[in-house]
Amino acid sequence: MRVENLRNIAIIAHVDHGKTTLVDKLLRATDAFRANQQVEERVLDSNEQERERGITILAKNCSIEYKGVKINIIDTPGHADFGGEVERVLKMADGALLLVDAFEGPMPQTRFVVSHAIACGLQIMIVINKIDRPGAEPERAYNDCLDLMADLGATDEQLEFAMEHVVYASAVNGYARLDPLADGDDMYPLLDMIVREMPAPEVDENAPLAMQCVTIDHSSYVGRIGIGRVYSGTIHDGDQILVVKNDGSSSTATVKQLYTFDYLGRTECDEVGAGDIAAVVGIDHTDIGDVYTDPENPVHLDPIEIDPPTLSVVFEASTSPLVGRDGDIVGARQLKERLAQEAENNVTMKIEELEDKSGVEVSGRGILHLSVLMETMRREGYEFQVGRPRVLFHTDEHGNKLEPIEQAVVECPDEYAGKVIEVFGNAGGTMTSMNAGSTVTHIEFRIPTRGIMGLKNRILNVSHGEGVFYHTFLEYGPYAGELGGRNNGAMISMTTEKAVAYALGTLQERGQLFVEPGTECYEGMLVGERNKPGDMVVNIARTKNLGNQRSSTADIAVQLTPPRTFTLEEALEYITDDELVEVTPKNIRLRKRILNATDRKKAAVRAGQVKNK
Repeated sequence: MRVENLRNIAIIAHVDHGKTTLVDKLLRATDAFRANQQVEERVLDSNEQERERGITILAKNCSIEYKGVKINIIDTPGHADFGGEVERVLKMADGALLLVDAFEGPMPQTRFVVSHAIACGLQIMIVINKIDRPGAEPERAYNDCLDLMADLGATDEQLEFAMEHVVYASAVNGYARLDPLADGDDMYPLLDMIVREMPAPEVDENAPLAMQCVTIDHSSYVGRIGIGRVYSGTIHDGDQILVVKNDGSSSTATVKQLYTFDYLGRTECDEVGAGDIAAVVGIDHTDIGDVYTDPENPVHLDPIEIDPPTLSVVFEASTSPLVGRDGDIVGARQLKERLAQEAENNVTMKIEELEDKSGVEVSGRGILHLSVLMETMRREGYEFQVGRPRVLFHTDEHGNKLEPIEQAVVECPDEYAGKVIEVFGNAGGTMTSMNAGSTVTHIEFRIPTRGIMGLKNRILNVSHGEGVFYHTFLEYGPYAGELGGRNNGAMISMTTEKAVAYALGTLQERGQLFVEPGTECYEGMLVGERNKPGDMVVNIARTKNLGNQRSSTADIAVQLTPPRTFTLEEALEYITDDELVEVTPKNIRLRKRILNATDRKKAAVRAGQVKNK
């Protein structure tokens, strides 16, 4: 039977297409929202975090009440590093909103999520956003969406549904229209189409209970909270249920608390029926893929596999001479406790303390996956240092070394395709397909994860900033051998002082600078990149010798090129094995693992890298 008063929809969008703004306006369009001041405060808090971080932080699930119908909205990650979550969260949906920019059209990152939505058999409704943007072409964006779905193997039924169900919107201005040239100043056309046309869940409420955990939340008071969709039956507060793990083992547990999603929060309830999404408290050590079912009539559901981690990075307490100036939490014990808490909360990461207790190794799906944790911690006031990300190797049954292989996709203007292929060739990539369009060439590669690091900037350079690059984990394949690393050496500060303009003026002729006048530097800190191989120790505090002679050019100010700045992801990709990234609430610094130049030389001699004459 169909649950007509319920709709479960997933939102598919690139992060810049206004996903959070759209959900915000849908929330504000309902009468229940206007009557609930607490909901409004939660929305405002979410918007503030969204602007601050620049990526979607909206809760994975929220709900809207409209015309007696509850609409569960399921957020989907837009980046390939979080691709493991996409398949899981789409299992909770019956339909999807494909949200695209009227100017940009569907982005390459959207391709990954749309392919999974099509594979799950979801009905897809197209929402063309930002129709008020200068240069917007809503009709072209709409046709590009249909072409994308056709390329990804959408069925005739899915294509026909998408063709007949399209909404044109400007989320920032709070309106949605069935025709881009029509009038209207509210979001009701979109809400009406969701309620009228999106399929309702088709479930059996009288069958035995079957619910599968697809997302884990964590509370310091009640522990892990399992979130998932009830596929059949009804789950009640206080029920004795059977928990079936992915490996087939099972145990009984009692539902201590039960919640449904209410706008941006949760509401405790006595029961949740089939088709709805619930959060269950009381299942000790619950994990993704766990099936909650009736002990007397257990229901079998296919297990959910989590993508294996492919990269690891070691978190250590900061040993910088400037430690404690920016952050409040700098101790190794607090760092370990925070990461232990993350291990409970984030099941997609593997977190283990090193045997020598010098740090904590955190393994994840990619650079962004790891850097989001670092960004969260620095905003909480932590100071720490991390090493270069390390690829996790496997061994097959014959003892052969295996490494993670990525599928990389580049879309760039035709004239830069040759340069892009050359860049991938140098990084160990192999081209698997190439489709040349009228202006843009779509190229796909198979490349080791090691070769991905630092590749984005090189592609942007050779494509003059017009290339679009994304990648996703493919499989573990044969080891590809040694790959080239960073060719140029680093400029390393010899003293702990502030940088001086006169010294930087002479150094910028030798390479690219990372600091500007007045920047606090310390011995062993990377202050620039040389134009040549080999590191160079420099004096960033050298001042001009003053004499009693004057000339017409003596007092001309030093002209400095703006320094190169790094995001967390760029810094992690840039450093080599003997370097670290120092992360503080206010700064991201690059440094040598051994700060003193003499000690570095001794270590190099002991390692056999330099001959001891």
